[in-house]
Amino acid sequence: MRKKTSAFLLFLLLLLVTVACSKDEQTAEPKEEQDVQEETQEPEVKEPEFKNVYPLTGIATNEPVDDRIVAVMVNNHFKARPQTGLTQADIVFEMLAEGDITRFMALFHSEQPEKIGPVRSARPYYFNLADDYGALYVHHGAAQFIEDMLINGAADYLNGMYYDNDGHLFERADFRQAPHNSYTIFDGIFEVAKEKGYDITGQYEPLPFLSEDEVIGLQGEAAKEASFSYFSNDPIRYVYDTASEKYFRYNGEQQSVELETEEPIQLDNVFLIEAHHEVVDDYGRRDIDLQSGGDAYLLQKGKLQKVQWENVDGRIVASQNGETIGFVPGKTWINVIPESPGLEGVTIQ
Repeated sequence: MRKKTSAFLLFLLLLLVTVACSKDEQTAEPKEEQDVQEETQEPEVKEPEFKNVYPLTGIATNEPVDDRIVAVMVNNHFKARPQTGLTQADIVFEMLAEGDITRFMALFHSEQPEKIGPVRSARPYYFNLADDYGALYVHHGAAQFIEDMLINGAADYLNGMYYDNDGHLFERADFRQAPHNSYTIFDGIFEVAKEKGYDITGQYEPLPFLSEDEVIGLQGEAAKEASFSYFSNDPIRYVYDTASEKYFRYNGEQQSVELETEEPIQLDNVFLIEAHHEVVDDYGRRDIDLQSGGDAYLLQKGKLQKVQWENVDGRIVASQNGETIGFVPGKTWINVIPESPGLEGVTIQ
């Protein structure tokens, strides 16, 4: 009898142990599933936060943005092409210098190329514009009356005539002939400017820029190509590349690229503005009205808007029906065109 009782008790004990283990396995299974779900759940993606915005491009950054803007006069004679440094300019102004030759004033802030050039001589409407943007003005040479204006405080300037081929601020290239071979060395600009007592830092209000949603919703006529000419057989063309969503620039059939790398100039905004020009001397030098505003074309993302240009606190911006229009964040090229033929001479395709 005791043996039967002992056997029965042993059976009950084994049964209880089996049931308990089964319950433990059942309660453990949901935890394993939960662990799998936790392992496969994707982490929440947070939008990157940036402390600063480059004022001339609207690009967000965590880098300091208090370097002073540098404006450099860049030669556009056919013997000076391709140029150096223009792909890294935030904004380039292209205007007639004398005759039918244009010259560039390139504004550098978000990027600082090693060298820029070839560098050419000063014009008042260029350095007045540079001063309005709060920039250091870098050029090589000037007529005496223009140099006198700078000496008397028209702008903070560095003239390569005083640093010609010093190897620190300017150098002459041996593969081109003067006056198409003078290049400024960027590392020397702030050092020399500081020696002259100029500020080398600055605080700038960003230009008006479109938000991401506004860029996506851009309206306008299709504008895959725009072409015009400054009174010569050297037409300027901007061609939209759908893959990069940028405009490429051409002088005639020659694409505007970096000399050393052949990297093309790529633009987010092409701003064609019509302004009054007046020849002021026998050399064909001009004065250009960059204050009064006027008609303009703004090309962005393969679309064209007919707008007005305005000078607001010294900076050239677009407006429509009295409201400022933002630039697409990125790089901008501004062509200042004489009133005759003006925008009527621009072909849009």
